[in-house]
Amino acid sequence: MARLIRNPHVERAALKLKNTSDWIVAKLIGALLKVVRLLPPERSTAMAERIGRRLAPILPRSKLARKNLRLAFPEKSDDEIETLLRGVWGNVARGIAEYVFLDQLFDFDVENPTAGRIEVCGIEQFVKLRDSGKPVIIFTGHTGNFEILPIAAAAYDLNVTAMFRPPNNRYLAEKLMKARSTASGHLVPSRVGAAWSLARILDNNEAVGLLADQAFTTGPRITFFGREASANPVAAKLARQYDCDIHPARCVRLPEGRFRLELHEAIDIPRTANGDVDVLGTTERINAIIEGWVREEPEQWLWLHDRWKIKADPKKAWREARAKQLRDKN
Repeated sequence: MARLIRNPHVERAALKLKNTSDWIVAKLIGALLKVVRLLPPERSTAMAERIGRRLAPILPRSKLARKNLRLAFPEKSDDEIETLLRGVWGNVARGIAEYVFLDQLFDFDVENPTAGRIEVCGIEQFVKLRDSGKPVIIFTGHTGNFEILPIAAAAYDLNVTAMFRPPNNRYLAEKLMKARSTASGHLVPSRVGAAWSLARILDNNEAVGLLADQAFTTGPRITFFGREASANPVAAKLARQYDCDIHPARCVRLPEGRFRLELHEAIDIPRTANGDVDVLGTTERINAIIEGWVREEPEQWLWLHDRWKIKADPKKAWREARAKQLRDKN
């Protein structure tokens, strides 16, 4: 089998098949977005959610999402898992539809905070961070519609540059970014060099936002829902470099198309014996907070990634093999 996979003809055919599949999915999502644009936000996003819930059992990623839900909630019955799965896809579909209405959805009025579809908890934190003149890190997870958080910050004149992970489907990534209708918030794709871009933001005493809940191949090992997982240490490493605060923030979906945005006080950052930020301990604390959010609203988290798959670090394996060679030689 290994020889077959290395066959260049097989690899080209597999790549072509994947590209074709990605193209078809992107076309379908593009067609949905065109329909969405023709309808009012409330009606179109509700329609998208209904479609997502109905298609959940047959969607390709449902197998992985179902597996993840069972790993995280072994005490739940099959029927409960299927109900959660439909809710997850409903949340995903609604989130995609909301891409074209982000500015319209965010109708929060600073002067009249209870009037619109958005409620904000932690207004004093937004104001405090805006006026501090210090670098700050705000982390969140793929919960609710996390895209609204930078727009909320902008409403209080708090400029947040957020790092995000584009979809693996390059055609879909292009369509979603084109559909993303918002005049607020700056985005940095999570690729090589992204951390340097965020460091420059902190150098300017501004705020960066991070999605901290995905697997990170070379990241530290933590416990997430009782199982070992690799985690993203960027927030902790930047905090160590700039000695800045880390604030949790999240978006929660409420009934009737409403949202609650929460910005919390800075977390208590674990320190090493010499006073430096403990990267592992801080990363564990961040993920413990996110796990708490997910347990509260499991349908609103993105279960579509293999969060517990730990991939081998090829550089680490090479270093260990090289060190063994040197030991054997000596």
